[in-house]
Amino acid sequence: MFIGEYSLTVDEKGRLSIPVKFRASLSRGAVVTRGLDSALFLYTAKEWQNLAGKLANLPISRSNTRAFSRLMLAGAMDLEMDKQGRVILPDYLRNFAGIKKKVVIAGLYNRLEVWDQERWEKYKKDTEKTSTNIAEALEQII
Repeated sequence: MFIGEYSLTVDEKGRLSIPVKFRASLSRGAVVTRGLDSALFLYTAKEWQNLAGKLANLPISRSNTRAFSRLMLAGAMDLEMDKQGRVILPDYLRNFAGIKKKVVIAGLYNRLEVWDQERWEKYKKDTEKTSTNIAEALEQII
């Protein structure tokens, strides 16, 4: 389970150090892809296989299905962690997420999200302002 919020930096080669508590889960393989809200989604290989299988079984006759599958699947890249626990985020994904140097990794149960720090702070601030409304809208789920 991934939880927590971590502030990190990406070096000039695009390397990102994964927080120590997540390394064991990602050591057997990981996939990073374009996510939502201008973030990157990072999955374990097993979780990615589950998601990719679900996407592959959606009807391709629907334009939204095709668009979402393209976003997630065509944008995906396998990651390998080096001995120092770093992964390389490809240029096209860093550009998508607006990642320059400072990032935040947010743990969201079955995935990690990688955000440009400024975008994360703005998103978090905006969401915190409306958290009561969001909670009320989700009351039937929780």
